[in-house]
Amino acid sequence: MASEAFEDIAETFEFLDDWEDRYRHVIDMGRAMPPMEEALKVPANKVEGCASQVWIQPLIDGSGPQARFDFRGDSDAMIVRGLIAVLHALYSGQTLAQVTAIDAQAELARLGLDEHLSSQRSNGLRAMVARIRSIADQTAA
Repeated sequence: MASEAFEDIAETFEFLDDWEDRYRHVIDMGRAMPPMEEALKVPANKVEGCASQVWIQPLIDGSGPQARFDFRGDSDAMIVRGLIAVLHALYSGQTLAQVTAIDAQAELARLGLDEHLSSQRSNGLRAMVARIRSIADQTAA
C-alpha cells in the first residue's frame, strides 16, 4: 500500500544499521524539502498536538475519493521537518481513499520510528497523521 517513495526510504533504513545514521537521514530529508511560504503558516494549516510548530497545507487534485492527495509541510524543528518528509513520501500522490486506508502506524513501524522517537515526537507524529487522515476524510466526502 505504501508509495514507491516510502519504499525507497524503508530500503535505505534497512541499509543504515545505526539509529543515529537513520536519524541523520530523516533530518537530511527535512533539509531537502522546499520551505513553506510564511503566508501559509496560518492557524488553518497548523497541526495541534505537536510540541514543535507544524503546518500542513493540503493540495488536492480532483474531487471525491479518487482525488489525488499532496501537501506542503513545514516545522521549526529539523527532525520534525524530516518526519514531515517521511509522511510526504507515504501519502503524496495517493488517492484520498488510499490515504484513509494506509495503516500509518504499521508503515512507520517498519522504519523503527516508533522505537526511537521521544514520546513528544511520537505524539506529534500521530497528530500529523491524524490531520492528514482528517483532511482526506473531509475532502473525499
